[in-house]
Amino acid sequence: MLGMSRGTTAAEPHEVKPLPKPALELPATKPGEVRSVVFAGGCFWCTEGAFAQFKGVKDVTSGYAGDTKDKADYRTVCTGATKHAEAIKITYDASVISYSQLLQIFFLAHDPTTKDRQGNDAGPQYRSAIFYSNDDEKKVAEAYIKQLNDAKAFDSPIVTTIEPLTEFFPAEDYHQDYVANNPNQGYVRACAIPKMDKVREAYASWLKAEEKN
Repeated sequence: MLGMSRGTTAAEPHEVKPLPKPALELPATKPGEVRSVVFAGGCFWCTEGAFAQFKGVKDVTSGYAGDTKDKADYRTVCTGATKHAEAIKITYDASVISYSQLLQIFFLAHDPTTKDRQGNDAGPQYRSAIFYSNDDEKKVAEAYIKQLNDAKAFDSPIVTTIEPLTEFFPAEDYHQDYVANNPNQGYVRACAIPKMDKVREAYASWLKAEEKN
């Protein structure tokens, strides 16, 4: 499924109840401290749009994580023959939005219980994954997955992988800000916008001021 030819099956009805707050958090931050995190939750068009609407999020870049630079291009990754996942790099003001809040958005914005699949998008490049940069991120992510599984927050166990971040490679220019630039594209209307609406409803108080209007 390359470029504009992704499947356009409508998203399943969504549950807008917020997920439990993670019991663990990263060490305290200083005012204005900027951090970044890399998540993979299926199509990066969807995840980029979901996170960009929250206050404290300074930038969201679509790209690839999990393999080497020579394989980090859309046509190669779409074959499913690489170890890359379609991923996003979120740059955020950690004094405004926390890592634990980003985890809450992440797990609600996609289905973390399906291995190598999100809807019609199938293959390891669409896996659910958290790429950690340090041991603290790994510890918080692992603890939250256990917390959600223990609480039976989903009908099935979470299959999200916790992987070390070796390097993140930005995707081609036309993938960046894809939802904002292509709001009427079929896949965006059927899959991306419903996911954006889902997390907007669940975490309305976290939205940027312009997103509330």
